Amino acid sequence: MRHIHCLNNISAYGTDLLTEDYSLTDDVSQAAGVLVRSAAMHDMEFPEELLAIARAGAGVNNIPLARCAEAGIVVFNTPGANANAVKELVLCGMLLGSRGIVDGIAWCRENADDPNIGKAAEKAKKAFAGREIQGKKLGVIGLGAIGALVANAAIDLGMDVYGYDPYVSVGAAWRLSSSVRHATNLDDLLRECDYITIHVPAMEGTVGMIDERACSLMKDGAVFLNFSRDTLVNDDAMAAALASGKLGAYVTDFANPVVMKMERAIVLPHLGASTAEAEDNCAIMAVRQTMDYLENGNIVNSVNYPACDMGPCPAEGGRVAVLHANVPNMISQITNVFGDAGVNIDNLTNKARGEAAYTLLDLDAAAPEAAVEKLAAIEGVRRVRVVK
Repeated sequence: MRHIHCLNNISAYGTDLLTEDYSLTDDVSQAAGVLVRSAAMHDMEFPEELLAIARAGAGVNNIPLARCAEAGIVVFNTPGANANAVKELVLCGMLLGSRGIVDGIAWCRENADDPNIGKAAEKAKKAFAGREIQGKKLGVIGLGAIGALVANAAIDLGMDVYGYDPYVSVGAAWRLSSSVRHATNLDDLLRECDYITIHVPAMEGTVGMIDERACSLMKDGAVFLNFSRDTLVNDDAMAAALASGKLGAYVTDFANPVVMKMERAIVLPHLGASTAEAEDNCAIMAVRQTMDYLENGNIVNSVNYPACDMGPCPAEGGRVAVLHANVPNMISQITNVFGDAGVNIDNLTNKARGEAAYTLLDLDAAAPEAAVEKLAAIEGVRRVRVVK
């Protein structure tokens, strides 16, 4: 019996997928897998039995990835499961940034007691006049699961869409509408577009990338949307661009004290993936990935170990997973252990990701206990799993 611990409430659409070989436990010390949404895990002590952590969502800043990698704990996320929810909110944000919707609603609330509010509204509405998005230029920075959906939807709304992503995958490229124009230079996109939305991860090369220089390149009156990560935008630079009138609006899903004081900032309380459908989809993906890893050793959508898929465990023989450092001579040491034990390797896959590597082996017989102990003793090996 494998035990699964939920640190947050996880949709039953996901946990109901667990078979009779699993049970949910309130005791994390018994868990082979942990399902989590937003709970902070950096100060947690992880039991030796813990093999996997699955984040029901995309962001993993609440999980100590390096420490998990060192302990041989595979961390999964669920990219794309909430993409439609975020896409819809981005489209909403564009409309909020183009029309005086927010100020108009506030005016109606402020004048709710006026018996002649209908007539008054006809005079007041001029102050909230906006512009249509049809025919305008939208720049999409980052063309992953969310960025591609936003770009395609904007095409359907009659916008002229420019996409920028120097690292776009083949799969993402196939998902894009052929009408999306490829921007080879970020500066050109910033200069050309009436609306700009960013969809990239927060990392060394992207944190603070929307800075004073980037804001200065944008068209006068442009609307910038950030439904990705708060740290991608330099708050001081954005505040200055809005105060000077350089930018028409900043629509963001990330509230903080600086943003709340910005002129013409439309701030939402991190609603991007907050739909019932997104939570269900994330839970389903998280559970399926966890089960596939625990039962077959396959890794899909991990953020600290490489992807590796050898399908279901073979009906005969055995399967062994070795999580190790990405260092020279590791494969030969692993294979020599089985050669010395007289066990034949039917199939082997080795993948690396940064400093972490993963080797999955199918054997013609069950792995001898002595061989497993020798594998674990190899310098650089972090964990050895007998999957079957």
